[in-house]
Amino acid sequence: MTAGTNFHRLDGLADVPSALRGGVIAIGNFDGCHRGHQQVFAAAREMAEQKGVPALVLTFEPHPRDVFAPQPFLFRLTYADAKARLVEALGFDAVAFLEFSRDLASVEAADFVSRFLIEALEVSGVVVGADFHFGKGRAGTPEFLLGQGEEKGFSVKICDMLDEGEEPVSSSRVRDALAAGDVAAANALLGYHYFFSGTVIEGDKRGRELGYPTANMAVPETFGLAQGVYAVKVRLDDEVFDGVAAYGKPMFDNTKPPFETFIFDFDRDIYGKTLEVALISHVRGQMTFADLDALIAEMGRDTKAARITTAQAAPLSEFDAALGFVS
Repeated sequence: MTAGTNFHRLDGLADVPSALRGGVIAIGNFDGCHRGHQQVFAAAREMAEQKGVPALVLTFEPHPRDVFAPQPFLFRLTYADAKARLVEALGFDAVAFLEFSRDLASVEAADFVSRFLIEALEVSGVVVGADFHFGKGRAGTPEFLLGQGEEKGFSVKICDMLDEGEEPVSSSRVRDALAAGDVAAANALLGYHYFFSGTVIEGDKRGRELGYPTANMAVPETFGLAQGVYAVKVRLDDEVFDGVAAYGKPMFDNTKPPFETFIFDFDRDIYGKTLEVALISHVRGQMTFADLDALIAEMGRDTKAARITTAQAAPLSEFDAALGFVS
């Protein structure tokens, strides 16, 4: 599985290139692009290949649940940039982001189909999950979409939920796993190593004083990862490095802590740079220590454990390999 060489990112549907019209569209929120979503993606790519047309993903920003909340509250697994990276790695020709608002939510389901699917995209096929609804009052059910396809001449495929264990694979299950520090479970549900990005900011320089200088990243207030220590892979531009990261400062000021990564065998000034961090494993939970010497000793053990884990990391799938953190 390889990324497309001419991948397009469309912010809105006002001016869709003619080369992308007439394609097959996978539609959904797709937060996390987990293995359940990947069933939808695979079905869309297969239909597009059969028809000989482009394959696209149509998704929404911001997440609809945040639009109807007094303020953003959802632990987002994938913001727009990460979602675009994932869609490209899955082999699509384009991703289109449709701005979600109360106005968009009030559009009648039939008008949504006419305005966006027919007029803007000229779709030849649509693929959605069985739980996807759209339009005013969520009237755009899978059954409604099937009827619209018959009436307006485009193919429709509805994908069943992917069950694993006693319940379907879902974004909420991934969030719950990350909130518990269960990186292995989260990555298994995703089918790739969970990653997020951020800008390197000035920290308190305490890590440098302790012998472990870190690249600090501010994270959203809704960031729901369990505080603790993680073995990580770090992407800086086109380079990937191993590292160990800490989230939370129980012995210091733990108010809105940054995500701090000690990148192995690395000594560069990267303030203001964007890093992508992939979680390889959970090393340990949050701990406090009697003194700084005990903390430093534990940091040494954490680093040793993370070096072993990151060196042995292998892709969870072809999709994971295409993201480029592990190979």
